[in-house]
Amino acid sequence: MRRIKLTVAYDGTDYCGWQVQPNGITIEEVLNRALSRLTGEDIAVTGASRTDAGVHAEGNVAVFDTASTIPPERFAYAVNPLLPEDIVVVKSEEVPPDWHPRHQASVKTYEYRILNREMPDPLRRRDAWHVSFPLDVEKMRLAAAYFVGEHDFRNFCNIHTGAKTTVRTVFSLDVERAGDLITLRISGNGFLYNMVRIITGTLVETGRGFRSPESVKELIDGKSGGKTGATAPPQGLVLKSIEYSGK
Repeated sequence: MRRIKLTVAYDGTDYCGWQVQPNGITIEEVLNRALSRLTGEDIAVTGASRTDAGVHAEGNVAVFDTASTIPPERFAYAVNPLLPEDIVVVKSEEVPPDWHPRHQASVKTYEYRILNREMPDPLRRRDAWHVSFPLDVEKMRLAAAYFVGEHDFRNFCNIHTGAKTTVRTVFSLDVERAGDLITLRISGNGFLYNMVRIITGTLVETGRGFRSPESVKELIDGKSGGKTGATAPPQGLVLKSIEYSGK
């Protein structure tokens, strides 16, 4: 048996997230079905990041075990014709039999896209959050700086996170504007359930002037009884990459 690592990109709009579940079609389910058809085996992939319904990816990672004789680098080419157009395996390679995508030291990078203009753009409805109110990007940048470093992010995750610890390290959080599009780019050693979307909602409130950048620091430090911003909608979120140390 060999273990094959896949790098997977997808438009998550029409899926109920990554993980197999009884109430709708998921990315994992579609991959399992296509790989099983390709190999003639009962394939079950293991993913690195269980993205939510409506969230996209350019570089999610998954592994599966197989006795197939297909060369590792050819799996991507062989399976893509069996997948719908909104899911693409962009790379395939062999890894050691004990390599696990969630048990390796890694850096995850997400982007969140905000379309900041008065009227929505129907061509961006699937990949950006339309915010019609003016946003002060400089205030958002000041608030974003407080997230960098190791912190307890218990105030910035869904109560159903299930994580053993809510301490995470954010390596960088940049806020950039290009015309009507504001992009938040965040890298860290891991993220809690809805953490990036709650951070985004909080930064948007800061940009609208509903809270000061300093109040965000108080939320992070646990010195404030205030609430974070609302959880940003899923369509603006993209898992850009997962970079592993070593293989």
